Amino acid sequence: MEKKDLKIVFMGTPDFAVASLRLLVENQYNVVAVITAPDKPAGRGQKVQISAVKQYALQQNLPILQPEKLKNHDFLQTLSRFKPDLQIVVAFRMLPEAVWSLPLLGTFNLHASLLPDYRGAAPINWAIINGETETGVTTFFLSHEIDTGEIILQKRIPIYDHDSAGDLHDRLMAEGSTLVLETVNLVLSEQPIQTLKQIENAVVKSAPKLFTETCKINWSKSVDQLFNFIRGLSPYPAAWSELILSDTKISSLKIFETEKEITQHQLPFGSIITDHKKIMKVAVNNGFIVIKQLQLAGKKRMITEDFLRGYQVSDNAKMI
Repeated sequence: MEKKDLKIVFMGTPDFAVASLRLLVENQYNVVAVITAPDKPAGRGQKVQISAVKQYALQQNLPILQPEKLKNHDFLQTLSRFKPDLQIVVAFRMLPEAVWSLPLLGTFNLHASLLPDYRGAAPINWAIINGETETGVTTFFLSHEIDTGEIILQKRIPIYDHDSAGDLHDRLMAEGSTLVLETVNLVLSEQPIQTLKQIENAVVKSAPKLFTETCKINWSKSVDQLFNFIRGLSPYPAAWSELILSDTKISSLKIFETEKEITQHQLPFGSIITDHKKIMKVAVNNGFIVIKQLQLAGKKRMITEDFLRGYQVSDNAKMI
């Protein structure tokens, strides 16, 4: 089969998916339709926002579908009229069988982990939070249970000591788009694809969706755990804490960048040590978390030096 004859439907929403779609278009694959999230109001002004995938699809004059419900009869009829040979899913949502079973050559997904580990909505964040030194990207054919289908290809990627979730996201996005292209080339070759069944066991690590309460910092944890927790949530959705600046003033803040000091001390966990100029660090189990970048609720993100210049941190200030 020639590239022009392979009809592809692409499904995705955020920037992470755009890299894969762009590579398919630049390599002259026949993307007959793009499915992405409906437009929705966002931000303080509630202006209508379109997805990153839709923005790119509009630039390339690709047909776009934005179904509210994937089981909707009209949507399924419209999708079937494109007669896709292959569907590719990158950072989208769970598909009903009526959708993923439609193409003759199947539907495959790109997942930002080495499956079966870190199935779920937030694999990049949880890999860093858990202190992993390696992760990767996986392509697999969709099946009934989410993230459980047979593996097509995988690529391993190191996690460096100071990687944030944002740093790792960008590397996985680039490597993942290349893996998508390799997978499509494999399908196009018309050779039998040797897939690998995922091993099911009790030690498979999960990557559940992150909620506001998930991201609150527990200052009684070890310095290594907290360092990984904060960088694993940076820049989004961001680890947060409540800061008691004085006896009467309590503020909520997000923390984006830290350093760690491993040392013994007798201070209560959450106690703040500062020189009131450039340094602000928090006492934790077996050391200190040195805060480098933070953001008070309703304010802009700033470095610690700017924060200390604008806010008076009392001697009994603490994080809770």
